[in-house]
Amino acid sequence: MDERAKTLLKTLIERYIAEGQPVGSRTLSKYSGLDLSPATIRNVMSDLEEMGFIASPHTSAGRIPTPRGYRLFVDTMLTAQPLDTQFDRTKLAGLIQGELGAQEQSPQRMITTAARTLSNLSQFAGVVMTPRRAQAFRQIEFMRLSDKRILLIIVTPEGDVQNRIIQTELPYSASQLVEAANFINTHYAGMRFDTVRERLRDELKALRIDMSELMQAAVEAGSSAMADEDEQVYISGERKLLEVEDLASSMDKLRRLFDVFEHKTSLLQLLDVSSHAEGVQIFIGGESRLVPLEDMAVITAPYEVDGQIVGTLGVIGPTRMAYDRVIPIVDITARLLSSALSSQN
Repeated sequence: MDERAKTLLKTLIERYIAEGQPVGSRTLSKYSGLDLSPATIRNVMSDLEEMGFIASPHTSAGRIPTPRGYRLFVDTMLTAQPLDTQFDRTKLAGLIQGELGAQEQSPQRMITTAARTLSNLSQFAGVVMTPRRAQAFRQIEFMRLSDKRILLIIVTPEGDVQNRIIQTELPYSASQLVEAANFINTHYAGMRFDTVRERLRDELKALRIDMSELMQAAVEAGSSAMADEDEQVYISGERKLLEVEDLASSMDKLRRLFDVFEHKTSLLQLLDVSSHAEGVQIFIGGESRLVPLEDMAVITAPYEVDGQIVGTLGVIGPTRMAYDRVIPIVDITARLLSSALSSQN
């Protein structure tokens, strides 16, 4: 693609983001700064359409960007413009820092505050995946509820407590439960439950049959409890997306949009992938299988505690968003959340 075509594509996408209407050759002639005839512009647009960067809606002579066009735009053409005067970078940082440090907040409260701040500043949905847990335990205890009903109490390395009820085939006395808990705490404390599961496969033969059943039940219940606690996603501002015509223009799109928020599986997968990369990532529906809607884009960044990446945050919005404005919001929020959480450790 030559520089002339790049300039016209960049101008088309910028005008479409700003106005939301298909862009015609007259608009491109006015805003591109190129001295080209309408016929030449139409020829270049035809070439860009053949390459898959723009498309022609049936009802208009103008063109709109495709997901492939947006990808080229954000990867090679996007220039980080200063945020408007209301939110220049310094003021934006101060505003977010003020939100996160407005009062003494627990880490969980900081995460929900970050999601709300992302939504308020972007006017789309803000999302934060909570810090990954080690899925290890510091100590477990068994409490007998009845002959075959046992309460499993798990204390994590962070001091959190999880409870699960175990149904067993055999009855257990209080002394047997103490014996089993002592064995697990002595041999496996500090390990992940999946590691304990592997170790038990080799060591169960040395245990009495009645104890081995309880051990296996405890490991499965403990692993399930930690998995339930792990990878929670906080979302703020989903309803703002109802006001975005690109995402709410049909009942089918609305159903698929809220399916994303209700089930969260695809969202978790996307956030997990972005947690393995450094800096801001941009996922565009239609060209990324991770994004469930073609008209949806997700801008993410990982956040850290003491230099270790522990989670991901971001903004969910339409592909037609002001990327140069939203990217700094996501970037600065990730940096300030990292700083706030690290200062509590």
